[in-house]
Amino acid sequence: MSRSTTGAAARRSRRRSRWVGAATAVSAGIALAVVPGAATAAAGPVVTRAALAPALVAGRGAKVDFVEQEAENAATNGTVIGPDRNAYTLPAEASGRKAVKLTPGQHVEFTLPAAANAVTVRYSIPDAPTGGGITAPLDVAVNGRYAKTATLTSQYSWLYNQYPFSNDPNAGLLHPDWWITECSCVPAATTPAPVITTPFRPNHFYDEQRIRLDRAYPAGAKVRLTAPAGSTAAWTVIDLLDSQLVGLPHVEFTAVNVLLFGADPTGRRDSADAFDKAIALAKRLHRKVYLPPGEFQVNRHIIVDDVTIEGAGNWYTTVKGHEVALSAPAPDGSVHTGVGFYGKDAAAGGSRNVHLSGFAVEGDVRERIDTDQVNAVGGAMSDSTIRGLYLHHTKVGLWFDGPMNNVRVTDNVIVDQIADGLNFHTGVTNSVASNNFVRNTGDDGLAMWAEKTQNAGNTFDRNTVQSPVLANGIAIYGGQDTTVSNNLVADPVREGSALHVGSRFGAQPFTGKVWITDNTTVRAGTFELNWKIGLGALWLYALDQDITADVQVVGDSFLDNTYNAVMLVSDFPVKDKYSITDVHFKDLKVDGAGTSVLSARSAGKATFQNVDARNVGAVGVNNCGSFNFTPAGSEFSLTDLGGNDGGWLAPWLLPNTITCDDRPTVVPPPAPSAW
Repeated sequence: MSRSTTGAAARRSRRRSRWVGAATAVSAGIALAVVPGAATAAAGPVVTRAALAPALVAGRGAKVDFVEQEAENAATNGTVIGPDRNAYTLPAEASGRKAVKLTPGQHVEFTLPAAANAVTVRYSIPDAPTGGGITAPLDVAVNGRYAKTATLTSQYSWLYNQYPFSNDPNAGLLHPDWWITECSCVPAATTPAPVITTPFRPNHFYDEQRIRLDRAYPAGAKVRLTAPAGSTAAWTVIDLLDSQLVGLPHVEFTAVNVLLFGADPTGRRDSADAFDKAIALAKRLHRKVYLPPGEFQVNRHIIVDDVTIEGAGNWYTTVKGHEVALSAPAPDGSVHTGVGFYGKDAAAGGSRNVHLSGFAVEGDVRERIDTDQVNAVGGAMSDSTIRGLYLHHTKVGLWFDGPMNNVRVTDNVIVDQIADGLNFHTGVTNSVASNNFVRNTGDDGLAMWAEKTQNAGNTFDRNTVQSPVLANGIAIYGGQDTTVSNNLVADPVREGSALHVGSRFGAQPFTGKVWITDNTTVRAGTFELNWKIGLGALWLYALDQDITADVQVVGDSFLDNTYNAVMLVSDFPVKDKYSITDVHFKDLKVDGAGTSVLSARSAGKATFQNVDARNVGAVGVNNCGSFNFTPAGSEFSLTDLGGNDGGWLAPWLLPNTITCDDRPTVVPPPAPSAW
């Protein structure tokens, strides 16, 4: 398989230059709040999307068959933690930046807003003192009747340290020769050596578990989650509950059933060879392969080409495997293998006509090794579809190495990944990811990376991305004629934005058009550790070359921005070399910005039309340009095309008045509301 250096953090192995003299620390300005442990109760079930009233994000993001309820809106005798947007804290990684913390004996109780027979619990429990995780019970009861005890785990959470991270909370710096913001120094070159507190940069705290109830319960039923007395966990944090009514399993009577070849639905025996035999026969007979209800153990890649594989539904059919150490590194650099469905390598012609649907893939990835091909779906697959999968605990949910053409990735749930949720990597063309739900990735939620070979004609449409721990919700690295539309992105945690357009990581240039249209971002714009500044919910970054493509930002809503709604930047060492020159903002809504609507830290220009803003904490335009502060004004110019309401684009700012404030005071905005 091709190498799989996965995600934006991996690409940070080329150390970024920090701003020299231009970057100073700025606080998020949002403090941790704690609600005492007296019981609280909501008046009724509070249904949210991305922790907001659904009306505020209507028409944006994935249509899913579950309903979200935040724990902080439920009845509890625990403690509400948050809000907090500072990285390395439990509330910062929670949906909506709040959660409920239970000590043994405490509970949180949700009222079902609709009939449900299944729930998903997003939670966190402590790590083991030396790393590696623990398990702990969680009692689940409905209407006061005992239902079952779930076993929670922190074996797939709790990473530490610098990239590529460690599972050891007591480890010293992985890269003492790197500059770190904690001491504003290079520790190995500093005398006296700074004291680095451990655990250093703990992160990736949350996991989720799906639980089938004993039957369907009607709207109004009470689902109580209790950390039982005597729990092995000193605390249990509940972030949210997703509830849904799961239908009957899908059956394919004419397909080739893997049970006929000895596949074991109990998961006790490895079923990989049985899968291979079923696929081979199905191809000869021109039939589908059927994965019936059950849990099938598979500990390596299943190579797929010109085949359709359907499960009984991702609540019924699970393909689960262990991560397996290889006796010698593979040609692609992998030192492990694991469960995954892979197209053939692009260098071998790739695969075509692959159709995967209706099952879950449960991996066993607990550490980040970027050369490892331990993704749920990988390789090259042209003229293919990936639909209705649940992808959990792999490195990347779907990592495609092109060249390849025309893949459709739709209606999937991609959660708790060590790195990206999905990446169209290298020569992927005319492909779409639509109506996918992505939560708790360790890197970019959705990415297109045109490394060495151009991507072209690709679209991310109507996806929901929540709580990427590192990097961006949706990131585009190079490409021709790219569309990012109708998505909902909420709560990026650190060193990234909700939406990112970056000329970096060796990507091909942006050409043609880049459409960023009709998206909604929520509580976005994080603190960038290396620069020590706050980013925008939309972040355009010229690092490797100019961004000269026609960038159209139209119809988007930027809600409750921690810092800026939009930031355009070039890195300080290349600030006089690269610019961002053809960006057009139209029909936008900015509801709340801790600092500015626009932060310009690059040469270039942009136009603005019908951009409405309110609740802006600092000056509407923070225009630093290229930091040369010329008598002629900033190197970044703005053109007012009219209709820009809210007073943020005042005439005195035009065309290029220098308003540079490297550390504007953050004013936390009020909660978003109907416009």
